[in-house]
Amino acid sequence: MAKQRVAYRCDECGTTAPQWAGRCPSCEAWNSLVEQPLTTAAVRSIRTLDGLVPAVPIASVTGQGATAIATGIGELDRVLGGGFVPGSVTLIGGEPGVGKSTLLTQVAAAVATGGRDVLYVSAEESPEQVRLRADRLGALADGLWVSGDTELPAVLAQLDHVRPALVVIDSIQTLHDPDLGSAPGSTVQVRECAHRLVREAKARDTAVVLVGHVTKEGDLAGPRVLEHVVDTVLCFEGERHHALRLLRAAKHRFGSTADLGLFEMGERGLAGVPDASALFLADRRPGVPGSVVVPTLDGHRPLLVELQALAAPTNLPLARRSAQGVDSGRLAFLLAVLERRAGVKTSGNDVFALAVGGVKVVEPGADLGVALAVASSLREQPVPSDLVACAEVGLGGELRQVGQMARRLGEAARVGFTRAVVAHTAPDVPSGLRVLRAGTVAEALALAGIGGNDGDA
Repeated sequence: MAKQRVAYRCDECGTTAPQWAGRCPSCEAWNSLVEQPLTTAAVRSIRTLDGLVPAVPIASVTGQGATAIATGIGELDRVLGGGFVPGSVTLIGGEPGVGKSTLLTQVAAAVATGGRDVLYVSAEESPEQVRLRADRLGALADGLWVSGDTELPAVLAQLDHVRPALVVIDSIQTLHDPDLGSAPGSTVQVRECAHRLVREAKARDTAVVLVGHVTKEGDLAGPRVLEHVVDTVLCFEGERHHALRLLRAAKHRFGSTADLGLFEMGERGLAGVPDASALFLADRRPGVPGSVVVPTLDGHRPLLVELQALAAPTNLPLARRSAQGVDSGRLAFLLAVLERRAGVKTSGNDVFALAVGGVKVVEPGADLGVALAVASSLREQPVPSDLVACAEVGLGGELRQVGQMARRLGEAARVGFTRAVVAHTAPDVPSGLRVLRAGTVAEALALAGIGGNDGDA
């Protein structure tokens, strides 16, 4: 058998080189040249309109046939805008053990229960292992087919046999084409297998879901082109030691990327969380210094999150700063603002900040909440339990308004809060709360009842 000719293509800029080099000769990116096979045809035929579907005016396109396949799982349908569109390809990524296979097993069973055939290709597990998980989740359905094939031709043959409406590939990194010279999981294999599955999805009008591995930085593993060729990219997040799971769409050609799906992991799998604010605040202890509730916004979904801070004197030459679920860089600058602009002495103290429940709060609207929590802990004065805080803090100690204030404060009022500290420029909102306006961090501390001065900064 003749050895297949290969070339090397840059994943960053697309430049092709005849041999591998550590640095791309065009864009100068390091380690970006990857192997790809060359086509044997020397001359490509020029296509004509004979036998092809001609282009049509966009106004005459009806859009029929794009009705989404509802999964029956409300939080997933919320993120997808109704479900999986036939002919689409969705890529879902997440940390190992976060529950990707659990979620897709439940989705496959729900779609199969609705009367559609589903093919679950488990290239990482045997069919027996998938059956055990389905038993545990109560996800056995007559229309759910399972295959343990790892070769692409075998998977395509299964598509011909089952003719499913939905296909789950778990995972794309373990699928390989024996006609390619690379090992499974290589850049060439992932890219070529993904391209072939995209073509098959369009040709068969079948929805395909690909599970993708992630790197230690949290990015999807494999070539960047993998995210470009698919229609939807979902990110499944969550802490291993917390039950909460968050589902976001980083890319979605059929709808918005601003919706958030929330799940809770239990013994029977993943269950949707319709009222996330109540879940986050269920174990909150009012009257404890260092605790502040912040109305955050994730996409279009308002969430009430408890931020906690603990400050303690230290004899170390360099005080510790620890942030979990809160941006460490913003914590450091907020401590400097408190000391220089609000008279709160933070130096000489270890400071620990935490977003309770395993959620990550990285938006600027949480700045004021973090500052109030730190000051509350340092001065041993609790923030009133009926008060929320929401504003961005500037380096001058000024407070700035954040967007979607009506949604944020409306959620706070629904849960039972009666007062809110916001920036003085924030718009009027008919939320039912008493709005307390402040121009600076120092004014916000006084409105929250955290008075006093720790001396000259």
